[in-house]
Amino acid sequence: MKKQPNLLFIFADQWRRQSTGFSNQDSIFTPNIDRLAQSGTALTQAISSCPLCSPYRGSLFTGKYPLSNGVYTNCKTGLDITLKDEEICLSDLLKTYGYQTGYIGKWHLDVPEQNHTPHPLSGAHDWDAYTPPGPKRHNFDFWYSYGADDHHLTPHYWADSPEQIKVNEWSITHETSVAIDYINTHHHSPFALFLSYNPPHSPYDLVPEKYLNLYKDKPLSPRKNVIYDTIGYHTHEPQTYNQAELEIMTKQYFAAITGLDEHIGLLVDCLKANNVYEDTLIIITADHGDMMGSHGLMAKHVWYEESIGIPFILHWKNGTLTAGTSDIVLDTTDIMPTLLDLLSIPKPNTLQGQSVATYLTSNDLHGPSDKVGYICAFPGRTVFQEQFDAAHLDPKDWGWRGIRTRDYSFVIHVGYLPECTTPTRYLYNLKADPYQLNPIAENTAEYQTIVPLLEAQLKTWLISQNDYFIKWLD
Repeated sequence: MKKQPNLLFIFADQWRRQSTGFSNQDSIFTPNIDRLAQSGTALTQAISSCPLCSPYRGSLFTGKYPLSNGVYTNCKTGLDITLKDEEICLSDLLKTYGYQTGYIGKWHLDVPEQNHTPHPLSGAHDWDAYTPPGPKRHNFDFWYSYGADDHHLTPHYWADSPEQIKVNEWSITHETSVAIDYINTHHHSPFALFLSYNPPHSPYDLVPEKYLNLYKDKPLSPRKNVIYDTIGYHTHEPQTYNQAELEIMTKQYFAAITGLDEHIGLLVDCLKANNVYEDTLIIITADHGDMMGSHGLMAKHVWYEESIGIPFILHWKNGTLTAGTSDIVLDTTDIMPTLLDLLSIPKPNTLQGQSVATYLTSNDLHGPSDKVGYICAFPGRTVFQEQFDAAHLDPKDWGWRGIRTRDYSFVIHVGYLPECTTPTRYLYNLKADPYQLNPIAENTAEYQTIVPLLEAQLKTWLISQNDYFIKWLD
């Protein structure tokens, strides 16, 4: 009987689709990632269904949208949000069907321990949490992880006890070493290893000097939609930045991604040294992107392509994938069913996403033109939650919802505060306007033709999610 393929799933935090060398968009060095993309299958229209750390992870592991799995905003102090024990997760199925399972890096799917006690035995603080062995790990055998913490140069981790493992090394370097040790030890039997890097997530300056030096004298070519006047956040955080600060942060951001690329090369070398490279399905992706000044914004949680667009590369030398580039729309809930099909594991009936494995293993990498993805975001900041609590309203009924097709992005935005009661509709033709600088006007024939069709699809999806945001569509 042929040995099952291994799975190495690598995902970085806040890494946008445009920041890869092979995409020919940002001026960035990613030679190892480029080689995997050129010899593998690269999806150019992969999107994060809810461009925020915890909601992406919840959808990745359950194949369900945020309102269905309960992880609609970040797991944070003051909110009882967590990946439920009873969810059927990707890792549960991988374990059931014979895989050794491992998780390394940022988890961010557990309730912060300081929600329950001011001084946890684990030393976790703020949004962080030690996830002990048991059902909350969802059948990950090997565990070297933390909840949420952004000290990239002095990270910490937990294994199987609350004793904190403190490290004085860039988190990507350290986690790659742990992953290499894991592969060296476990390569004799099928393994499924998830490696969750935190960089290039902010703080952007916490990156080794060797990568920063690559960009020190490199001129930047800002995206055509970068706006330097008062750069801020879509979710109204108080910080703002000027052009000089943005240029420094952009180089730091690119440097972290180049460092990420170097370590992906080390992982590929490890697979080859253990003679399992050809039989390992490698996935390289991210939880969401980063605006990095586009539209005058930083970070994520907004519907623009720099925020929702993520890299997605599949590489499996001896597998059934068709090499090339695919423009099929893949949203986060599609990842789990696609992987299960590629690994020949039966899919549970709980999944809400659609497998695209058939297209990725055929001569039709483009797939059906009517394949869509759904995107959403909800008020999650404490300052928003407090105002909704005071008004006795549910914040999950606010925010924005949208639908992303191959050619269009359509969004209905209400806002993040209880007094926001007027929905605004945005339609973008992504072929004609890839930088989303010119939303299509309501009085045009294109708007009047496309919007009724997309809004009808969006309404059907909202009904399926029991999403009371639907009230804004009437």
